[in-house]
Amino acid sequence: MRVLSLSRPERRNAIDQGLADELSAAFEALEADRSVRAVVLAGDGGYFSAGTDLTSTSPPRTEGGAYGFLARVRRKPLIAAVEGFAFGGGFECVLACDLVVASREARFGLPEVKRGLVANSGALFRAPARLPLNLATEMLLTGDPIGAERAHLHGLVNELAEPGQALDTALALAERIVVNSPDAVQQSLHAIAVEVAEREERGWELTRAADDENAGSPDRAEGVQAFFEKRAPNWA
Repeated sequence: MRVLSLSRPERRNAIDQGLADELSAAFEALEADRSVRAVVLAGDGGYFSAGTDLTSTSPPRTEGGAYGFLARVRRKPLIAAVEGFAFGGGFECVLACDLVVASREARFGLPEVKRGLVANSGALFRAPARLPLNLATEMLLTGDPIGAERAHLHGLVNELAEPGQALDTALALAERIVVNSPDAVQQSLHAIAVEVAEREERGWELTRAADDENAGSPDRAEGVQAFFEKRAPNWA
């Protein structure tokens, strides 16, 4: 198995185009490497990721989709190991994983509306698919985070870990996978992934439409500016 680590701790592991390109190349190589039978995605610095680096208001994209892998149909199981927080695009990365392990102190959030933005990397349809509709709607409309315990209660998180132990717990979960037939695991996951990708096509279409409409909103520019200036936004 392999561990991929989001490593921009000075930016709270926010993803820019350079990191997205590295992730895309890593997933391409891992899919081709038959010795790799499971992948764990973690973050450096005690947290998972703050999502898109807001020096750009659009998530960096590659052939694998936003952040290098969010639209990629994979054959290798991908497990998120979450410490600290996974916010915005960081949470959308978690939603793109097959399994999730989280520290009991971890938090998940979609704060885009607080910045005049819409969640444009899968959360508009993946959050309601992985969580009860009313809880996903609460997260998308309030921008407020939920804790790992609540996420586990509602099925988003497969296993809870003690603080600092998310990666080790995720590796132990991966070990339970890699003892099985690699062909059977990959064929099973691929069948699931293809079915999900087909079902999500409409979600991506609606997300692009929402993002295109949001692009012309003065709230978008104001929200991002207020974030950098560390003040409350003055909505139009």
